[in-house]
Amino acid sequence: MAFALGMDAFSIGLGMGMFKLRIRQIFFIGLTVGFFHILMPIAGMAAGRFISGQFGVFANYAGGFLLIFLGIQMFISALREGDGPLLAPIGPGLLLFALSVSLDSFSVGLSLGIYGARTIVTVMCFGVAAMILTWLGLLIGRKVQGYLGVYSELLGGSVLFAFGLKLLFSI
Repeated sequence: MAFALGMDAFSIGLGMGMFKLRIRQIFFIGLTVGFFHILMPIAGMAAGRFISGQFGVFANYAGGFLLIFLGIQMFISALREGDGPLLAPIGPGLLLFALSVSLDSFSVGLSLGIYGARTIVTVMCFGVAAMILTWLGLLIGRKVQGYLGVYSELLGGSVLFAFGLKLLFSI
């Protein structure tokens, strides 16, 4: 389950990796995504003991809209030619990115909270898997960015936008 949740972070990391990111930024992005993949299921498990399954659908919608927003932002940034991204994966942009990829783990946490799963083991697996897969996706995206040049941001925005649509229409 941790690997499946981390694959979202990997896929989105591919798109986000097409920003011109330094290794240090990639390291902190992976740590942040891993932390959110620990925090969100804990919140989901706590809420799962009190809330019905309807709240999980809301989390998917919110995640989908956040990813679409990030994708559109990358499109605009690429078309503005050299002004830099409107919302980079630094500071508030990083928190928005980490939140968007970890909302699905909140939904899973809701289910696990209802069934009484072991919290510590579960969330640690979620966090480590998401962190490693985020790093992998960002590093591969960074490499692809070098080959695609100016079109890499458009491709990255397309990946984020498509993933957001997938989340919205898979409900």
